[in-house]
Amino acid sequence: MSAAPIAVYGATGHTGRLVATELLARGHPVVLGGRDKIGLIELAAELAEGDRVTVRPAALDEPAELRALAGSAPVLVHCAGPYSVTGEPLVSAAIDAGTHYVDHAVEVHHVKNLFDAYGAAAERAGVLVCPGLSFYGGFGDLLASAAAGTAGAAAVEKVTVGYAVSGWRMTTGARNTAEQLIGEVERITYADGAQRVGELPMYTTTFEFPPPLGHREMIGPFPTGDAVTIPRHVPTRDVEVLLTASTFAEPQVFTSEHVDAAERAQTAFTVAVDVRTASGHRLTHLTGHDIWWAGAVASVEAALDLALDGKAPGASSGVHSPAEAFPAGPFLRRLEDLGAFALN
Repeated sequence: MSAAPIAVYGATGHTGRLVATELLARGHPVVLGGRDKIGLIELAAELAEGDRVTVRPAALDEPAELRALAGSAPVLVHCAGPYSVTGEPLVSAAIDAGTHYVDHAVEVHHVKNLFDAYGAAAERAGVLVCPGLSFYGGFGDLLASAAAGTAGAAAVEKVTVGYAVSGWRMTTGARNTAEQLIGEVERITYADGAQRVGELPMYTTTFEFPPPLGHREMIGPFPTGDAVTIPRHVPTRDVEVLLTASTFAEPQVFTSEHVDAAERAQTAFTVAVDVRTASGHRLTHLTGHDIWWAGAVASVEAALDLALDGKAPGASSGVHSPAEAFPAGPFLRRLEDLGAFALN
C-alpha cells in the first residue's frame, strides 16, 4: 500500500522546503501548495522526485483552490506566515475538505482565534487542528506538559517558558511576523488563573537557564501561543513566556532575508520550562541547532501520525495544542531520536 500524500502550503518558503524535503525522505509523496505557481513548479523540478511531487497553486483569496489543495491529502501542513493573515483561509479550507491541519504559527492571537472560532466546526468535521506545532510555542507547550507531569503536584503555581536563541537569521516572513508581534498593543497573557487580553508593555527580567547559559536577561511577555495552550492541560495559575534579550540585539537578525540555508541552520537554541509548585520547582529543557529544521521535523512527525492513523494519539478531532494532541513524553523522545534536539 502506497503512503498517503501530505499537502504543504507555503512550500517555496524556507520552512516549507524543509517540510517537503523531510516528508519525501520519510517516504511520503507531497503536494506543493502556495501562491507562486512558477516557484512551485521550479521547486518540484529541484526536488526531482517525479510523480511523488505534485503542484497545486492556491491563492489566499480563492477558497475553491484552497479547498482543492486541502482535499488532495489527509493532512495539510501550513508553513506560510504571518498566520494572522494566512491562517483562517487555510483552516477553513482544511475543515471543509475533512483534512487534518498542522501549522507553524508563533502568533498568540492566531492560536487563540483557532480555539475560539474553529473548535466546534473541526469536531463536526472529524478534523484535528493543531496550531503552533513548531519551535516557538510548540516546544514550550510540550516541555510544560512533560515537566508538570513529573512535578508530582496536582496544582502548579507558575509555568515559566524561557527561549534562548542565538544566530537567528530571519526570513522575510519571520521578520514581518516578529515586527508585528513586537508592535502589538493588545497582548494575551495568563495570570491569576485567567486568560487576559489587554495593553501590556514589554518588560525585561531574568531567567536562570541550566549551565552553560546560566543567568540571562530576558524580554517578556514573548507573544507565543504558550500563554493560550499551556493552561489547557497544566493546572497552573500563571504562565510567563520569555525570550533572551540578546536574540534581537544581534546585528543580522532583522537583515538576513537573503542568507543561504546553511547559515540559517547555525541557529543555536535552548528551551527551558520551569514548573513551580508549593513544594518546589521542576526544570526541564532541550538544546539544539537550527530552529527551522527542528520545527519542520516536529510538524512532519505530527503529520505522519495523522496520515497513518487518521487521528493523533491524544485527540481525534477539534482544536488541540501540541501536547494535547501528542502526549509530550513520547513525542519529545521521538523528536530527539530524529535529531531535532537533545533532551536534558
